[in-house]
Amino acid sequence: MTGSTQQILSTNRPQNADVHSFEVTHVERDAYAVDIRGHRLQVDQPIEAGGTDTAPTPTELFAASLATCIAFYAGRFLHRHGLSQTGLRVRTEFTMATDRPARVASLRVAVIPPPDLPEQRRAALLAVASHCTVHNTLHQPPEIDIELEP
Repeated sequence: MTGSTQQILSTNRPQNADVHSFEVTHVERDAYAVDIRGHRLQVDQPIEAGGTDTAPTPTELFAASLATCIAFYAGRFLHRHGLSQTGLRVRTEFTMATDRPARVASLRVAVIPPPDLPEQRRAALLAVASHCTVHNTLHQPPEIDIELEP
């Protein structure tokens, strides 16, 4: 293989997909930044893992993506039905696998609805929240291409 050839782990990307792109850049030590549509997010590692603890870890953001997606869907459901979003919360816990490869072993997400949510809307709220984009993606994982550019 020559130095100018791209190395690709897998390729099955849909040809006519609406592509969203951004780039992650090194900040310092274990800290990285990503700029997405004018928003800057950072990740780091805890001090005990060798980082400087200036930001959440990528794994924490992964769990936060699920939790915030669920919250968004729940909030939209409440708004669509003329119900208050005040007091809506989503609590998330995750555990890491103890074997290899390194990965999240389990996620637990609890939707705490607004206190005035009618009893007859609870099941529908849970159904809608359970079908957010991130949750759907975890159940039907995307093809992932990891390339090493020259």
